[in-house]
Amino acid sequence: MLVTLLIDVVRSLVFLVGVLTGFAYVTLLERRLLARFQVRVGPDRVGPLGLLQPLADGIKLIFKENFVPAGADPLVYQTAPLISAVAALFVYAVIPLAPPIHLFGREIPLYVADVNVAILLVLGASSVGVYGIILGGWASNNKYAILGGLRSSAQVISYELTLGLAVLGVVLLANSLRLTDIVRAQSHVWFIVQQPLAFVLFMIAAFAETNRAPFDLPESEQELIAGFQTEYGGFKFAMFYLAEYIGIITMGALVTTLFLGGWQGPWLPPIVWFLVKVLAVVCFFILVRATLPRLRYDQLMRLGWKVLIPLGILNLAVTAALIVWRSAR
Repeated sequence: MLVTLLIDVVRSLVFLVGVLTGFAYVTLLERRLLARFQVRVGPDRVGPLGLLQPLADGIKLIFKENFVPAGADPLVYQTAPLISAVAALFVYAVIPLAPPIHLFGREIPLYVADVNVAILLVLGASSVGVYGIILGGWASNNKYAILGGLRSSAQVISYELTLGLAVLGVVLLANSLRLTDIVRAQSHVWFIVQQPLAFVLFMIAAFAETNRAPFDLPESEQELIAGFQTEYGGFKFAMFYLAEYIGIITMGALVTTLFLGGWQGPWLPPIVWFLVKVLAVVCFFILVRATLPRLRYDQLMRLGWKVLIPLGILNLAVTAALIVWRSAR
């Protein structure tokens, strides 16, 4: 019992440290790739090739002045970034990186928990993160901040439906809500081949879920200064960005798990395949940010409610009909 508990604690710490390290270097990757796309020089002064820039940024943000705006609700103002960060980290409890490995005579799964309703847990946890944004905007006592928080809530409501409809097509094909079962169901054909429309819908909704360009309306600087995080600085500001960038990695992990076969692939070790696929999705997020302009808010909502949700319902209906037809043959 004690050994099992120790293994679980160590495994959780490895996941936590790995995700936080990944967050730090995704920020550097984005800055370097955006610089390359825009023909300029990115961070390259702190450490070899600028590899210590995330550490320098973290130290700077930790030691910046900690303030609470006049008229703000101190407790909610301080708690809101923590809600977003914890919700983003919680998802990694159920995402499988690779099949179990055998070490010291024990089978050690490369996931914290194999939950039979894992995909529901992921969708639920990702939805909780928006509460941090809403509360942060409201507690700041700033009209631009509260408008950014309200935009984020409306955005999540509309695009969470699209995300769920895209996932349901995959769940029907895998006949399971367990993420490990979904990966194993793709042993012959990845679901991106069987569910191309669901993949496109999921990717579009993932951009909106993570408030990434071209859907970064809750913090649009030309309208709302910086939206929900206008009154935040220092480490609390960093925690909102931690939630955003971990959300990008999370969406990369979910796209890999649901549509790209998870850890499966030839020649390379399973965990390497998983990380390579996640990195490719993250780079695509960065490429889209550098390429597409921000939408207007009415265009964003029209796309969600009038285009993506009907397409998601259509895809789900066709998938269900095909499954019934195959089973009847």
